[in-house]
Amino acid sequence: MASSDDQICIPMLQRNTDELPGMTSSALRTSTEEAVLSFHDICYRVKVKHGFLPGQSKEELEILSDINGIMKPGLNAIMGPTGGGKSSLLDILAARKDPCGLSGEVLINGVHQPANFRCNSGYVVRDDVVVHTLTVRENLQFSAALRLPTMTNHEKNERVNDIMEELNLDNMANYKVMTKILRVKSRELKKRTSIAVELITDPAILFLDEPTNGLDPSTANTVFSLLKGMSNRDRTIIFTIQQPRYSIFKLFDSLTLLASGKLMYHGPAQGALEYFQSAGYSGEEYQNPADFFLDIINGNVPPINREEENEAEETEQLFQREKPVIEALAEFYANSAFYRDTEAELERLSGGRNSRSLAFREITCVTSFFHQLRWIFWRSFKNLLGFPSVTRRQALLHNEFLGRNFCPGLSTTESSGCASYVM
Repeated sequence: MASSDDQICIPMLQRNTDELPGMTSSALRTSTEEAVLSFHDICYRVKVKHGFLPGQSKEELEILSDINGIMKPGLNAIMGPTGGGKSSLLDILAARKDPCGLSGEVLINGVHQPANFRCNSGYVVRDDVVVHTLTVRENLQFSAALRLPTMTNHEKNERVNDIMEELNLDNMANYKVMTKILRVKSRELKKRTSIAVELITDPAILFLDEPTNGLDPSTANTVFSLLKGMSNRDRTIIFTIQQPRYSIFKLFDSLTLLASGKLMYHGPAQGALEYFQSAGYSGEEYQNPADFFLDIINGNVPPINREEENEAEETEQLFQREKPVIEALAEFYANSAFYRDTEAELERLSGGRNSRSLAFREITCVTSFFHQLRWIFWRSFKNLLGFPSVTRRQALLHNEFLGRNFCPGLSTTESSGCASYVM
């Protein structure tokens, strides 16, 4: 990974120093360069404790093993069975993983990630964290106030308007996120607002952890149609996904398949089917490729040249051959043309890291303590107004608590009256 001494800035938002801080949001969008993210020899191990003190033992588990790849502008999917290391790899690429037990490096356009890479990129978590009692515009204004300190209020409002227009949220700007409006389901609105909040800084790289989590198929298609449109504007979008439908899978530009921390495939998504056919696997004519790949990894699809066995032996060996299948696929990929092409491109990217100049400014999200406090108070106040019945109930409980402590021995009604007097 990048050392702390490296101060090379990510070429994500190219800014002219003469234009700061009065850069408009439209200039911010046009100055974004393509960002190519590459990861080299990523290994990740964690220590797990067993037993109780003082006789507990420690076991080291390998979560990821020698993972290499390149993510270019477009939709870059990370797939695999549960526990395969998808989320761990995503967090490592987004610089959100504890470096303890981590080795390897992540480069952006051939240079190390800057120390404030988390400010330069966007990360949409699996569970939406937007405040449901605030409107779409208010959620974006809160994010802009804390993450765009060099802009004026007018420029921030322009940036909010541009993001809402990009995600087709401009007609819903003044509606609360938790409402169902204009035939748009509340889950879809929350997901789109969560993505919009992360786009405030106009990142060239956007990470998403299970963007279809909790969404029905129709809503998931809508969300991915928006993501596809964003990726067509030279934005690198990297996400984990469990088992997408074919209507979503066909939108992917690149596919990374992980199982047991090992790389099963990394290359063009539309070339994966032919790749697995060359490995000796054949799917049904109308089968979803995503389902087919996971069935292969789980050992549910035998190779074409496999000798026929009776049903009893086949069922018994189904569970015994899962790890050998994963190891065989990892070895097959290591000997494939996709692996050789990736290694050659990784070598080219890493070879020029020392020749890059410091031509790009870093983005910081630093605002003053009182500025942050003011906006947090504003959001909390709006949240309280959004739940008037809950606010009144909390006030009554607070009165009863004070009544019991300051006026012991009185009834509930008398205690409430006494609490009001004390307050």
